[in-house]
Amino acid sequence: MLYPIFLIPLLGGAAAYFFPSNRFRPLLLPVFSLAQLLCVLNVLGQNDLSAAQGWLYLDPLGKLVLLVVSVLFFVCFLYAPAYLLTRLERSNRVLCSCLLFLLALLSLVALSRQLGLMWVAIEATSLVSAPLIYFNHNNRSIEAAWKFLLVCSVGIALALLGSFFLGYSSLVGGVPPTLMMDDLARSAGSLSKPWLHAAFAALLVGYGTKMGLAPLHTWKPDAYGESPGLVGALMAGGITSCAFLAVLRVTKILHAAGEGAFADRALLGLGLLSIAFGAVFMARQKDFKRMLAYSSVEHMGILVLGVSLGGIGIFGSFLHLINNALSKGILFLSSGNIHRAYNSKSTDEVSGAIRRLPVSGYLFLIGFIAITGSPPFGPFVSEFTILRASFESHQYLIGGTFLFLLMVVFMGMGSTVLAVCLGEPSAAASKSAHFRDSFFLTFPPLILLGMVLLMGVYIPDPLMKLIQDAVDYWRSAP
Repeated sequence: MLYPIFLIPLLGGAAAYFFPSNRFRPLLLPVFSLAQLLCVLNVLGQNDLSAAQGWLYLDPLGKLVLLVVSVLFFVCFLYAPAYLLTRLERSNRVLCSCLLFLLALLSLVALSRQLGLMWVAIEATSLVSAPLIYFNHNNRSIEAAWKFLLVCSVGIALALLGSFFLGYSSLVGGVPPTLMMDDLARSAGSLSKPWLHAAFAALLVGYGTKMGLAPLHTWKPDAYGESPGLVGALMAGGITSCAFLAVLRVTKILHAAGEGAFADRALLGLGLLSIAFGAVFMARQKDFKRMLAYSSVEHMGILVLGVSLGGIGIFGSFLHLINNALSKGILFLSSGNIHRAYNSKSTDEVSGAIRRLPVSGYLFLIGFIAITGSPPFGPFVSEFTILRASFESHQYLIGGTFLFLLMVVFMGMGSTVLAVCLGEPSAAASKSAHFRDSFFLTFPPLILLGMVLLMGVYIPDPLMKLIQDAVDYWRSAP
């Protein structure tokens, strides 16, 4: 039952590549994505599903990430046909096929229980993401694609080295060498501690680069800024979520080995540093799509900060994984509409978006309110839970620093968003006077907004159980 989860979008990617019509090819995206989502929903209530001699296994953590990725891709793929209809001057063959390949690979990451297989799947996401970043075919987009490939390739090379170190730690410890995560967790007490520490450091740097944790985030501003809003949403909510899952997998092995404190200190440091970087670089940021990239850096820091604090912070982190992905979808899709209407991403040329594009402008404004942790939206609940975890564990300095940085983020991000949304439409708006809000360009982000609002006032029982199962699994002994 696990194979269709990644084989359906894989076959869809091949079908999209050979489909002859540039106009109707994008319709394959929601069709294959819906089929994949139905397969995911079918397995969420089942336990102990495995395949390929245990290399594929669906545990509670994998279920949570798989659901987030599948829902985000489906909603964004509802947006894709209308968006690509406005870009008929450019072939979408590679874009459509790579989008479906990306969904297949991220699904494979969520299912992988073998370090080598997980590494291959994450590395392959870089290869299929680069053409997506380059879709606009200009000098800045090719520069962004190459920077993404180079930085992430260095990171993923370190992750491969860390995987070898982890396997070697079992050999030095006197247990059969393996890259199977379950076997490593069960024999964690016998692993060589120096090699285990070296492995974690390399893996954290490697997969932290793919997450975009500071100071490993250098690819994000260019990649998110130069790619279509649709691609930015899937990278900010999909690729980063699966990279976070990879970090969780490795961290759980260290906890099983009794080295959880070592891992948590590293996560705490990177978490606060990432939030601080995001706060500093969002201030006075004129490019609103690059601003969203730094917002992603901040929220990756919040994810690892919650895990490092333990207690209810783990629940808050897993809840924030969902809220971040949905909120980023709202912001990137609406910002993509604004970008098309003004043919610019700079606040020097973009203003009055609410007057020019009423629905997209309000979506961008409300998305900002949601992602900065304001009630009654989902991120408020998850960020407040993480803040509460810091105070309940008597780590008042960390909690106070986190709260201060959130305030700086709100002010810095708010200055850019308000400049985009309010005022009179600038002269740049006349450059794309034909572009208007339409149902299919605004309904998908409205769906995501409804989900984010629901997560702030009521978490459905099945989803609450899924999150709690992931928390219990994280805390459980191997």
